[in-house]
Amino acid sequence: MTFPHMIPYAEPLYFVYLLLALFPLAVGLYFGKRMRWYEAFVTVLFLWISFAGDYWHQGVALIVYVFWQCLVVGLYFTLRSKKNQTSVFYLFVILALLPLGISKVSPFFRDGQPSLLGFLGISYLTFRSVQMIMEMRDGMIKEYHWLHYIRFLLFFPTISSGPIDRYRRFEKEANQTSTREAYLNFVEKGVHRLFLGLLYKFVLGYFFGSVLLPIVAKESILNGGISWALVGYMYVYSMYLFFDFAGYSLFAIATSNFMGYDVPINFNKPFVSPNIKEFWNRWHMSLSFWFRDYVYMRLMFALMKKKVFKSRIVASNVGYFTLFLLMGIWHGLTWYYIVYGIYHATWICLNDAWIRFKKRHKELPSNKFTHALAVVGTFHGVCFSFLLFSGFLNTLFFLK
Repeated sequence: MTFPHMIPYAEPLYFVYLLLALFPLAVGLYFGKRMRWYEAFVTVLFLWISFAGDYWHQGVALIVYVFWQCLVVGLYFTLRSKKNQTSVFYLFVILALLPLGISKVSPFFRDGQPSLLGFLGISYLTFRSVQMIMEMRDGMIKEYHWLHYIRFLLFFPTISSGPIDRYRRFEKEANQTSTREAYLNFVEKGVHRLFLGLLYKFVLGYFFGSVLLPIVAKESILNGGISWALVGYMYVYSMYLFFDFAGYSLFAIATSNFMGYDVPINFNKPFVSPNIKEFWNRWHMSLSFWFRDYVYMRLMFALMKKKVFKSRIVASNVGYFTLFLLMGIWHGLTWYYIVYGIYHATWICLNDAWIRFKKRHKELPSNKFTHALAVVGTFHGVCFSFLLFSGFLNTLFFLK
């Protein structure tokens, strides 16, 4: 039987293969046995499906990448207690980031062609590798087993776009078997998330992305500038982005649940957020929390420890701009991703200033009406940021 190339969770046949492959694993878990050899087989099978046919070179790049990261993480674990610990730490973080950096930069030198090192999911695998090095330095990961690391790195349900799990949580579940009642609870949650994901991605995501979006995009281009059609595009694209990505995330989490893993959720009603900071605690949560824990908090600690800025507020604002610029650049080295990052950093800094102002002026009203107004305002501001993120303004104003 020949398996064609398929993008994860993108077409019905993928789910047929997925459910058939997971059935023996589910039976084993039901009877209290985690068949690790079969789990490894299913992982290889679905990685093969993802990189079959014309995408074979991405599969080769993945193999080289895994070898490189095992070498980098393993060497750091061995050398982490040597002299010049800080220099060694930064060196190995850079080495872990190197393949991702090459894949992001090389298209500029290849006339826009994808990097030979690039493959589906390289960003999320890199986040896992950097996380390992940082937690080894902190003493939170005290043992390193390269097979366990590969199992974590190549966990196929979340390999392409997350959610981004944490090694210690994943390792704990991988080395234990749930009770029958606990596994049935996993299955119940998995079935709910699977059907909710089908509604999000293949019904609502399709409606907003394939039906409405081309219409408002065409009208916006015909009008040639700021128009009501462009406003419509902004809201339609925002809905499409949410339902498509949230649907994918639900599929990844559901698949993990069927395999007996409780990976973190990625979305928690983000459009009811009353402010931008709350929004980022609800939107693409695993990515937000990863950047918060491994970039922002560590940068803040370094700035405050070295007393780079006298004011904690200034240090915090610098941290926000660094954080969101990195997030923007991670999405791509284009002006609209960078502006998107600056926009969110500015908004969060202003939000913090507003919170400090409210604390000094307790007479300001705070009730259900002001909360609803804040939710509505945040929603519109976020949708505008997604218009920037979409790159459609680049098409509309610069490539006419």
